[in-house]
Amino acid sequence: MQSNVEDLGALERRLNVSIPQEKIETEVESRLKRLARTAKIHGFRPGKVPLKIVMQQYGPQVRQEVMGDVLQKNFSEAVREQKLRVAGYPHFEPKQVAEDTSQFEFSATFEVYPDVTLGDLSGTRIDQPVVNVTGSDVDKTLEILRKQRVQYEPAERPAVIGDRVTIDYSGVIDGVEFAGGKAENFALVLGEGRLLKDFEGPLAGMSAGQGKTFEVTFPADYHGKEVAGKTATFEVKLHSVEAAKLPEVDAEFAVSLGVADGNIEKMRNEIRANLEREVSKRVKARIKEQVMQSLLDATTIQAPKALVEQELERLMQDARNDLESRGMNAKNVPLPRDLFHERAQRRVTLGLILAEVVKINGLHAKPEQVRTVVEDLAQSYENPAEVVKWHYASQGRLNEAESAVLEDNVVMWVVDKVTVADKPMTLDELMGKS
Repeated sequence: MQSNVEDLGALERRLNVSIPQEKIETEVESRLKRLARTAKIHGFRPGKVPLKIVMQQYGPQVRQEVMGDVLQKNFSEAVREQKLRVAGYPHFEPKQVAEDTSQFEFSATFEVYPDVTLGDLSGTRIDQPVVNVTGSDVDKTLEILRKQRVQYEPAERPAVIGDRVTIDYSGVIDGVEFAGGKAENFALVLGEGRLLKDFEGPLAGMSAGQGKTFEVTFPADYHGKEVAGKTATFEVKLHSVEAAKLPEVDAEFAVSLGVADGNIEKMRNEIRANLEREVSKRVKARIKEQVMQSLLDATTIQAPKALVEQELERLMQDARNDLESRGMNAKNVPLPRDLFHERAQRRVTLGLILAEVVKINGLHAKPEQVRTVVEDLAQSYENPAEVVKWHYASQGRLNEAESAVLEDNVVMWVVDKVTVADKPMTLDELMGKS
């Protein structure tokens, strides 16, 4: 075998390979002879089929298989010989040569991994959120928990914001009904924003049994393109008004949150502990996000198109799976490729940089680190030991834990190289609520 490499661009290469035709013919003949021992052809006993008949019946198929194997085998050998790191899949193309040539020649076009030179991080600053969970934060969380357990009772008065109302409605545009413009016994909580504000607003002040007609103009960017920017006339009949009743913060409420003895102070302490765990997780995520961006900003590399394309396809498939998990038919939802391209490019580029950081600094995941991550994940389940066992039963699941460890190792390495500044903020600011 003879081979040489051509540079077609920054990352694109063409490998030209030449193989003696005799080797191919010898392999084809060898496979046909083996096949003749077991071939079943009408009119002949197994193992007694003449080689000429076997060649007529199976020759083209066997030759195609041999050619495929030869291409792959010799490509792999040439890549090792040339010390190339192939990114993605090669495109094979046999060369046009004279029929009587003694050589079989082909070319393989592919991309190689880029050389990664890490940039200087010494001037980088990372903000570390500093959050103290206060009694007010606990009170706000308690209020959210109360609202999650809200009950509704009939109210003999006009509806106000926060009430649940049940209505019939029917809408027309230019006198014509439209899709989604009609419903019966539809329940909604005023002020939650489930429907357009201009639709909910007129319902406040209505009493059970009342009707009302009003107009609503759909926003120009409304998701329903057939009604976007148009004005509809709605007729509404209100059937019932129900007022929200929140549970009292008492022993019964504490028990409902898992505090067996109903101790309110213990309940507050558990809420505080949960908030502090969430703060720790969010702070870690904020730092990680800044670390990853700093690596991207400091290091300039060209990502192989083949790897970006593979990642793009993976992201699109994940999006389809997500739609189907919500009961939607993914085939009916357009997924433009350009929506995913930037994210795919970023993920591939960052992956190449992280791999280089791990390699040159010896940041590989240790078994005990992986074990710690798995055990931490398992703590949020009822039977942690079974969850740990479940993770270790699958290499794929273990790989996910290992990836998490690698990222944590990189984050710690970068944090040691940059300036970390404390940034005081409230819990709401950390959670993105203000």
